[in-house]
Amino acid sequence: MKIAFLTPEYPHPKTGASGGIGTSIKNLAKGLLQEGCEVRVLVYGQKQEGIFDDEGICVQQIKNVKVKGLSWFFTRKKIEKIINQLVLSNDIDLVEVPDWTGISSFIKANCPIVMRLNGSDTYFCHLDGRAVKWKNKFHEKKALINADALLSVSQFTADMTNAVFGLNKKFTIIPNSIDLKSFERDPTIEEAIDTVLYFGSLIRKKGLLELPHIFNELVKINPKAQLILVGKDVSDIITGSSSTWKMMQAQFSEAASKQVKYAGSVPYTEIQNYINQASVCVFPSFAEALPVSWIEAMAMQNAIVASNVGWASEVIDDEVNGFLVDPKNHVEYAAKINTLLSNKQLRENFGESARDKVIQKFSISVVAKQSLAFYQSLKS
Repeated sequence: MKIAFLTPEYPHPKTGASGGIGTSIKNLAKGLLQEGCEVRVLVYGQKQEGIFDDEGICVQQIKNVKVKGLSWFFTRKKIEKIINQLVLSNDIDLVEVPDWTGISSFIKANCPIVMRLNGSDTYFCHLDGRAVKWKNKFHEKKALINADALLSVSQFTADMTNAVFGLNKKFTIIPNSIDLKSFERDPTIEEAIDTVLYFGSLIRKKGLLELPHIFNELVKINPKAQLILVGKDVSDIITGSSSTWKMMQAQFSEAASKQVKYAGSVPYTEIQNYINQASVCVFPSFAEALPVSWIEAMAMQNAIVASNVGWASEVIDDEVNGFLVDPKNHVEYAAKINTLLSNKQLRENFGESARDKVIQKFSISVVAKQSLAFYQSLKS
């Protein structure tokens, strides 16, 4: 099959910064190539037009149309024209779109449009307890209603999406995936004893304002514990602060602050080194769809303490390949971290079980096969 992905982001130097959606698309595209598919990624919001090859994936850059008050409309019509030209020239059979801001709301394609939920703005605003922009909610709902077929990376995200939009849509659940070859533990790298790692954006919705309080409690029971933070510092949408990291710094106790290192944003390929060295990875998040970072840590056989919110049990089996804890229960969260820090055998057991689960459920080969079977079911 010939499959196109429409996306606002893609992880490549030519297309700019990318988050979880772009990474998920690239991982799935690699898996689809291995299944004999042709893959084209249409990246809108680019500074210039262009087409280039990325290891067999055809990446097409699309520059948005700038018309005061109507940019959204004309950009969608431009994308619609590009898609239909590709259909006419037999270059694509279908296009998959994200739910974020409802880019496909006014696009009429001459091929099936598949929407895959990774979390819309409406969804995340609901989880954050924030008001959503009416325009975003309008476009996201219209795009959902107009899609020919619907996927979701987690059952929780599917159920919550139906709830926040007042819909009763049927979703097929196919999770995000990772390339196992890129996330393998290096046995030659020694573990840094008592090291706790968080990697990802420093942002409120990922529980980063709870993490200082959790670490304060951990240092009380384990004074040798070290916390390493890796990721981009993000402004806080509620307080207006330009730095979540500065907000966090003010919350660490005097003893805990001496044990914290913020490495900043690092190249994607270097994250593996931090995961390799960490004793435990922590993810106290409140708002996700199905976090790729959790799966990456699991693939590298790390012991994990994560939040027990919504989607979490679809990734981690509590007390089998990680611990799931309420991030607001700082004492219990810290105790679970320390349980792992003080028990190497338990860390290894959790890590081995986590790797096995990733192989069985989240590898690109498994997810690509599931996705391809879904796409093929739409041909009739």
